[in-house]
Amino acid sequence: MKAASTSLGRGDEAAGGRITGYGSTHGAHGHREFGGRWERGRQGSGRVTAGNRRRRALTLVLLGSIVVSFLAASAAPTPMYALYARQWGFSALATTVVFGVYAVAVLAGLLTFGRVSDYTGRRPVLLTGLAVQVVATVLFITADGLGTLLLARVVQGLATGATLGAVGAAMLDLDRRRGAVANSFAPGVGTGSGVLISALAVQYLPDPTHLIYLALLAVFGVQAVGVLVMRETAPRRPGAWRSLVPDVRLPTALRGEIAIAAPVMFAVWALAGFYGSLGPALTGALVHSTSVVYGGLSLFILAGVGAGSVLAFRRTEPRPVLYLSIGTLVAGVAVTLAAVSAGSAAGFFAGTAIAGIGFGGGFQGGIRLVVPLAGEQERAGVLSLLYIVSYLGLGLPAVVGGVLVTEVNGVLETAREYGVAVILLAALALGGLLVRRPAKTAPGPAGCESSR
Repeated sequence: MKAASTSLGRGDEAAGGRITGYGSTHGAHGHREFGGRWERGRQGSGRVTAGNRRRRALTLVLLGSIVVSFLAASAAPTPMYALYARQWGFSALATTVVFGVYAVAVLAGLLTFGRVSDYTGRRPVLLTGLAVQVVATVLFITADGLGTLLLARVVQGLATGATLGAVGAAMLDLDRRRGAVANSFAPGVGTGSGVLISALAVQYLPDPTHLIYLALLAVFGVQAVGVLVMRETAPRRPGAWRSLVPDVRLPTALRGEIAIAAPVMFAVWALAGFYGSLGPALTGALVHSTSVVYGGLSLFILAGVGAGSVLAFRRTEPRPVLYLSIGTLVAGVAVTLAAVSAGSAAGFFAGTAIAGIGFGGGFQGGIRLVVPLAGEQERAGVLSLLYIVSYLGLGLPAVVGGVLVTEVNGVLETAREYGVAVILLAALALGGLLVRRPAKTAPGPAGCESSR
């Protein structure tokens, strides 16, 4: 690739000056920084211009919006499941299956395509993910039964899994610190806004099962144009086909940080699964209403407070944030379960808000502990690994909880068992934090081992 064609080169020399794109330097602690500096070779000044800073900021907003829209799209069907069930006559267990196949598809996308952008560059993966997301959205619009709904969720899950690693890595390419915060902030905003906007549409707008997806199509189209005009943030290199073999990269020097972060991230996303799968039924029982807006409110509060906590703790060291998140997660779930037993809607929402601090803090603490230390050619793979852990935490307990509700215990007893399980997971994560100490040095790009 010619240096003059993009701002990608790592120290490429051009006539009239040196072009440094999203270059790699070595930080004071010996790890690789991917500073996201755009410089114009013809100027040769080495200075970051105001125009470049604005372009970088706009690109970061674009990339964050892709995470928001993808996770909003994944949450949007949740308030509509009751409409689908009445229209097509499927059971509550079928709803659990629909959620389960989405989680499996996301994991498949992460495992298969999670590292591709480390080899092809970020833009091709982002454009492909947006195109596949459009296909999924069209399937939702034209769905006429459970089979089409399942297919739409599978396609949507593959698009989401394939894109999350690439978009997250691109944000880190632009700015290591702000990119880590954006990676933590955007998922909560997407999940919370998607479920609430969809619930409001179901409650108050005509034809919500089409209207929501038509709006998402427009959003994806605008984002595709943005990706087409954005500059590439990662160099192309050989090995793209080999990267399709499921083989999540586990850098040797990052194993300690990942071992600390993974249990916490599993626990906080299991918490999200609790509110996503059982929250609507619990809220409806407590407020004595069948409104889908109330049904989506608990997950919105959890995700919204979580997103706020990401911003509040963005300058705090990751390990203290992880300790705080575990404590608030346990306290929030305990308050929630006590409120359910007492029949208190106010207590339920208060417990949800407390747990939201743990959700946002735990996710961002894990992200910020690990991904800024990954080498520039490892970022998408490392992010994909963390998302795999998160989606396992989200999917497995939620599916088990759905089966228990429909086939064994009912909502209240399942909520108690699920809540206790989340508290135990948090306790295990706390044990890992206390036992393990952070690495003294950060990694370079070499020294990866497979976690097959």
